[in-house]
Amino acid sequence: MTPISALRRQAESNPDGTAFIFADETWTYARVAVEADRCGQAMLARGVKAGDRVALHMANLPELVIAFYACFRIGAIAAPLNARLKTAELQPLLTRLEPALYLGQAQLYPQIAGIEPEILPREARYVIGDTAELARPWAELFEGAEEMTLPGDPDPEAVTVLMTTSGTTGLPKFVAHSAATASAILERLRSLGFDDEHVVINAMPMMHGSGFMLTVCSIHYGRPVILLERFDANEVLDAIETYGGSWFLGMPFAFSDMMRAQREHPRSVETLRMCLAAGDAIPVQVQEEFSELFGIDLLNLWGATEGIGSLLHGLSFGPVCRVAPDAEIRLVDEDGMPVARGEVGELLLRGPNMAMGYWKGPGNIDPLASDGWYHTGDLMRLGDDDEIWFVARKKDLIVRGGSNISPLEVERVLMAHPAVRDAAVVGVPDPVLGQRVAAVVELGGKPRRAGILDDILVTTRAQLADYKVPERLTAVSEIPRNNLGKIDRNLLVTMLTEAPAKRMVERV
Repeated sequence: MTPISALRRQAESNPDGTAFIFADETWTYARVAVEADRCGQAMLARGVKAGDRVALHMANLPELVIAFYACFRIGAIAAPLNARLKTAELQPLLTRLEPALYLGQAQLYPQIAGIEPEILPREARYVIGDTAELARPWAELFEGAEEMTLPGDPDPEAVTVLMTTSGTTGLPKFVAHSAATASAILERLRSLGFDDEHVVINAMPMMHGSGFMLTVCSIHYGRPVILLERFDANEVLDAIETYGGSWFLGMPFAFSDMMRAQREHPRSVETLRMCLAAGDAIPVQVQEEFSELFGIDLLNLWGATEGIGSLLHGLSFGPVCRVAPDAEIRLVDEDGMPVARGEVGELLLRGPNMAMGYWKGPGNIDPLASDGWYHTGDLMRLGDDDEIWFVARKKDLIVRGGSNISPLEVERVLMAHPAVRDAAVVGVPDPVLGQRVAAVVELGGKPRRAGILDDILVTTRAQLADYKVPERLTAVSEIPRNNLGKIDRNLLVTMLTEAPAKRMVERV
């Protein structure tokens, strides 16, 4: 069942049911369906055709949900834009998209205002809120919309949404999903608890695959969503207490923020039954601390925009997931040969939930891989039964003098020190060994005593082989992260190689 047919089913079978609540306002399934049709008519009135791209540039607003389903309804391609990007980053994306329509938010529009009309026509820009002169008010979008006739359901195999990657290796890629691949994803995600009676708290940006699929999946399975415009720990906790929130997905940093906020101002959180950390590896120490404070296990979930639903959350602490039922996976070595259970190999995926490929332009989609398998770039090992353990990103693996080192393993040990709030580990170039291990830490607690970095290294040496211990340890006020909230290891390497060391330990 496609996302638009699932919404239609909910509107017919449970019209007064709660699709989502935003700012204390309830949106029923019937209301969402009606507004999606109306927005689809408005898009048609502005000349949008099946296959045209609609740029969506908003935080988590009701209008964003409606715009997604309007695109699904008429066969347009929804292209959400990262709200954190600046003009220089947005311009090449819009140049490649050639959108027929831009739907934005006043707070974000200053980053669009300077885009040339040749790239984004001014008459095609509609903005929610107090608009600048270069954009048209949201209400004008719907003028004459009632005269438009909606088409039949679009081709389920056609591109329906473009999700951008983080672009760590260059320009972000547009990952193309169709209604058919989305349907397969929705079926896989049932195993994340959506066949149970949950109230979902969604503070994950819908501009990314996680927040987008979480909203679509909740509507698909009839689970009410408490939609938050953006993540704020106090707002999440308030929503859990007010609405009986039971299901929450967040980036690892979100759970550290929630713990601090809960200690400062305790809320009733007894309704929580499912908490998943995704987007990056979460330290075991954070899982343990969160579980002790909130009385519920915080579990790890791996995902990739290209293959959402291939893996499910783990059932124990650590960077562990489970292979989803019917998922097709392989773990292979550098030569593409399968590795034995317990050995490390690159994770390969295929199946009906996989993206169509990378969108290059109308009718031009590069396949995910030439051999039929998507190479994730993640190194993993199979454990007992269906468990699969994350080791490192292939490109992040540190090779020191021929020995492989997982940054995640070193980060986990650093995070175990009571003075360390967060940690990141990278390999810095070295003419003799190829790479050396370097680490940065955010220190928690004040005052910070003298010699704390030495103390951290002493503790680390007691738990790791000598070649894995950081040879450079630096305290920073904040660990750099990219636009998806993941550790920006490329920037970190640049910072460490260009700046003088604050602490260096030499070894032979």
